[in-house]
Amino acid sequence: MKKIIFSLLIIVSGLKINAQGCVAIRSTGAACSIEKFMYRDTTKWELGINNRYFKSYKHFVGEVEQKQRVDSQTEVINHSYTLDLNLARKFNERWSMMIDVPIIANTRSSLYEHGGKDRRQTHAFGIGDIRLAVYRWMIDPMKHSKFNYQLGLGLKLPTGDYKYQDYFYSATGTRTLGPVDQSIQLGDGGTGITAELNAFYNLSHAVSFYGNFYYLSNPREQNGVSTARGGTPSAAAIANGSDVMSVPDQYMYRAGANVMLNKFTVSAGVRKECIPVYDLIGGSGGFRRPGYVISVEPGVNYRSNNISLYAYVPVAVVRNRTQSVPDKIKTDLTGIYTQGDAAFADLSVSIGMSVRF
Repeated sequence: MKKIIFSLLIIVSGLKINAQGCVAIRSTGAACSIEKFMYRDTTKWELGINNRYFKSYKHFVGEVEQKQRVDSQTEVINHSYTLDLNLARKFNERWSMMIDVPIIANTRSSLYEHGGKDRRQTHAFGIGDIRLAVYRWMIDPMKHSKFNYQLGLGLKLPTGDYKYQDYFYSATGTRTLGPVDQSIQLGDGGTGITAELNAFYNLSHAVSFYGNFYYLSNPREQNGVSTARGGTPSAAAIANGSDVMSVPDQYMYRAGANVMLNKFTVSAGVRKECIPVYDLIGGSGGFRRPGYVISVEPGVNYRSNNISLYAYVPVAVVRNRTQSVPDKIKTDLTGIYTQGDAAFADLSVSIGMSVRF
């Protein structure tokens, strides 16, 4: 059982990886799993270091790609990088806890935010939203090695700067300081509640199946940050509520199979990351880009003694920017169906390591 690797990687995205403008969930830190705390393992601590990067630039309305944006070079390009540092403590065979601190570096280039004449960049760098979580294996690990499931409950703190500012330019070169786009903000401004379910089933010594589910509930509806990029919100934006940033929920699930080959474990699965239109608790107004990404997720893990190295590359197969609450309000007000777009990545790359001690 000690050699069965069960990897859980929520990044995630970060909360930031991230960035909600790309409809990839923000980094929330890797959760506990068998990879982190194996049965009959006497180590008490584990330090995890995860790096996640993606470039979003392909625009979608619903599931329809707006290919003309790339062809005309009017696409918005986000480069999103998150370094997740998480420290986990095992109390006994069932109980453990974790703290995750994301460090984020995002850039965004566009024409429309800078007068439509020259492509310019805005940036955001700093600590993101810190998360604390506790976990419990629900079946006694000492008596059951074939199947188990783990529940987790956590708190996401609004430690990331959700009002981060940079300069925006007009067509004449005049610059204005204002909050950067929601997709590259360091935090969302909400105190959130996280719930997790992690499960595995060992088919044999070398083959196992895994499943992970994560949900972040943000009761706060809006964070009060203007979407006008240092300018004055339009009357239309005020009317449909998109003049201020929303504090959205998010969720992720993944499932697949692992095959162990000596010290290596290769995995293949499916992954979905989503910003829902409506939150579980509280209102859903304000500006957000709801939608989801479904990816195939190959991965590889190498373990030697107390050190594990891993790499995962989720490749998007379905991208869908759904209709937001402001879109629905505008549709009702004008009688014309409205659905905004969002830029998505083709893939993301997660590379990291964990050390148990």
